[in-house]
Amino acid sequence: MENQIVTRRLSELRSSEQGVIVKVYGRGAFRNRITEMGFIRGKCVTVIKNAPLQDPVEYEIMGYHIALRRAEAQLIEISVSGDLPSAARREGIGTFQNESANRFLHEQGKVINVALVGNPNSGKTSLFNAASGSRERVGNYGGVTVDAKSAVMRRGGYRIDIVDLPGTYSITEYSPEELFVREHIQQKMPDVVINVVDASNLERNLYLTTQLIDMDLKVVIALNIYDELEQMGARLDYDMLGKMIGIPIVPTVASRNQGIGELFDTVIDVFEDNEPTVRHIHINYGQDVEKSILELQNLIWKNADVVARYSSRYLAIKLLEGDRTTAALCTRCTNYTEIEELAVRERSRLEKAYGEKVETIIADAKYGFISGALQETYTGNPSLKNEKASRIDRVLTHKWLGVPIFIAMMWLMFQTTFTLGGYPMEWLEDLFAWLGGAVSSVMVDGTLKDLLVDGIINGVGGVIVFLPNILILFFFISLMEDTGYMARAAFIMDRAMHKIGLHGKSFIPLLMGFGCNVPAIMATRTLESRKDRILTMLVIPFMSCSARLPVYTLLIAAFFPRNQGLILLSIYAVGVLIGIFSSVLMKKFFFRKEEAPFVMELPPYRIPTAKSVVRHMWGKGVQYLKKMGSVILIASVIVWALMTYPKNLDYAQDYDSMRQSVDLSMLPDETKEERLYEIDIEEAAEHQEKSYIGRLGHFIEPAIRPLGFDWRIGVSLISGFAAKEIVVSMMAVLANSEEDEEATFTENLQNLTYSSGPQKGQKVFTPLVAYTMMIFILLYFPCIAAIVAIRREAGWRWAVFSVIYTTALAWILSFLVYQGGLLLL
Repeated sequence: MENQIVTRRLSELRSSEQGVIVKVYGRGAFRNRITEMGFIRGKCVTVIKNAPLQDPVEYEIMGYHIALRRAEAQLIEISVSGDLPSAARREGIGTFQNESANRFLHEQGKVINVALVGNPNSGKTSLFNAASGSRERVGNYGGVTVDAKSAVMRRGGYRIDIVDLPGTYSITEYSPEELFVREHIQQKMPDVVINVVDASNLERNLYLTTQLIDMDLKVVIALNIYDELEQMGARLDYDMLGKMIGIPIVPTVASRNQGIGELFDTVIDVFEDNEPTVRHIHINYGQDVEKSILELQNLIWKNADVVARYSSRYLAIKLLEGDRTTAALCTRCTNYTEIEELAVRERSRLEKAYGEKVETIIADAKYGFISGALQETYTGNPSLKNEKASRIDRVLTHKWLGVPIFIAMMWLMFQTTFTLGGYPMEWLEDLFAWLGGAVSSVMVDGTLKDLLVDGIINGVGGVIVFLPNILILFFFISLMEDTGYMARAAFIMDRAMHKIGLHGKSFIPLLMGFGCNVPAIMATRTLESRKDRILTMLVIPFMSCSARLPVYTLLIAAFFPRNQGLILLSIYAVGVLIGIFSSVLMKKFFFRKEEAPFVMELPPYRIPTAKSVVRHMWGKGVQYLKKMGSVILIASVIVWALMTYPKNLDYAQDYDSMRQSVDLSMLPDETKEERLYEIDIEEAAEHQEKSYIGRLGHFIEPAIRPLGFDWRIGVSLISGFAAKEIVVSMMAVLANSEEDEEATFTENLQNLTYSSGPQKGQKVFTPLVAYTMMIFILLYFPCIAAIVAIRREAGWRWAVFSVIYTTALAWILSFLVYQGGLLLL
């Protein structure tokens, strides 16, 4: 049996334990000193003893005894073989001789941790997909990546673990994604950072590069979208630029998988310290600022455990800028009070001398450095790339035409969703109706037959028929995103958003909400103000997500044969209007006016690739199908079981006796059949009402009766708490007709009648009831996943508030629509 090999940090070993060094983290003087003392990959190290106060710890390596603090030992990763006797582990001077351990050591030493860092819309995720074969969502606007995505690739004998971090313009602390990226780099300490730079927008993108230089990281620049730079007629001597800034630069076109191999070959060279371009440079911030930086560094250097992890120069710069996160990090320094006092004093001195904030002074110096570097290496006119966009924007963002064009595009999207999607939807409806009838005809009556036909085929089939509509909707959304129109829509709506208390950048998460509320809520991280983020995520649930679309499609197709696109557009418009109302209301009572500037990149227009559009469509289709095979299948079976049981009921009438009396009567055979059929229907209806699900429905019916809903609609709405698609599945099971087993779902819904009470025999659904139900579905209770997302981003208090507020608002508006409709009609 092979030895079990695990990796740990050296600081975790107890006395007499030993392991083999796999990787040394840290930076600067610490890393140099530790490697000079023999702490290098492949060497065996043994814990001798702890100091009386448990720190430092004495280690043996290469025959020497060396003391390290635990904080420094924590930066050394080791492999441990759990069951080898101590004497068998070493031979000679610190060489591990066990075959299994050596193989493991080799494998661990062949792992490179890479982080992708870059501006929003620089093509990071496209590069991530091209390198790893992943299928993460990409889009031609900022904020598509809102969390870290990881994948693995293999090249040159190495396993490369890649993490795609959210796009950020800088590594400051103004927004959550900036802090997220910075903390990932500082805490995870990737071996190499790939800085993805938009080649067509070098000056702005290289600002982030200067911050990575300050952090003293191993960096490789992926000069992405390089084809656009060449199309502009520009030229960049990227080899010279790389030598000037000490970072190797590799041109790439990630969308076409060009340059990816060369990029990761360079990553391997940098990791192995075989890339001659690599050197650490200092950006000159001017004599006064440099003096302040050096004085702070002199104090920070007294804390060996801190400078082992972080660049002292970077910490000094951030302290001068007044960065609170860095100040909190430096509280672990033994001389923190002295550092803080010096930082405050030097910041005040510089701001008095320059008449500017230190942040501005340093930013100006960074852009001066970038400009100087580009003057020597870049030729071309960057403004040429904007000429095409400007011509298109003259129409699409016109003062008077912009909004009507946007509304017309929305109407076209919805109308096409119905028109084109209607044909395959009918084919699928007929298919499942035929399938239900076929299975019913070949199986003997019993529980299994009822489960297959009434539970699974009707339940799942009732939802899957809307897959074509989902695909068409996301085809249009993908086109808007990939062409760059999505960002223009935010530009068009900024003034209106500002009027209702929302930030202009909130429009992007709101538009994303029409696809799915969960990533839209996560996308609020791109907003700098916490108040703006919370307000936006509370409004997002009113943006009708694609999960609600099957309900709308079903009801509109059944009860609104004319102007279907207009009816659907009106539902979406109601959601937008309610979102506006809610924003104004909450801004007034919960979020006092807090202005944040509207700063948003308008990306160049790009022709979307068929691969990207199809990937987006199919990704959503797969998500939808997965729900069919999991959540909705289970829900359909549960609904069927609750509707089927209990089997033995006390019926209001003796249906068996009624059938017997009809059989013995002298009525014509045709009349007998009709009467017996009516008795079967009456018995089935009573059984449904007295089943477990019927009892639940009747329990909540008084609360929803003012909205025109019966108990079956009420039960369907409750099921939508988990996922809105389940509403359709529930209705499919409850509306299943005993009269015509081959009838389509739509026909069953149109023919559904009240089985008892004063409305007995009347239709459950009318166009007014159908429209009211769509309003309720639009507004009430965000799905569980959305609630969890709000809780994660804003806390339980706002998640609970969202549940109560949306459901109460749904009831009130549905009441007004239904009762107002009754008065008018």
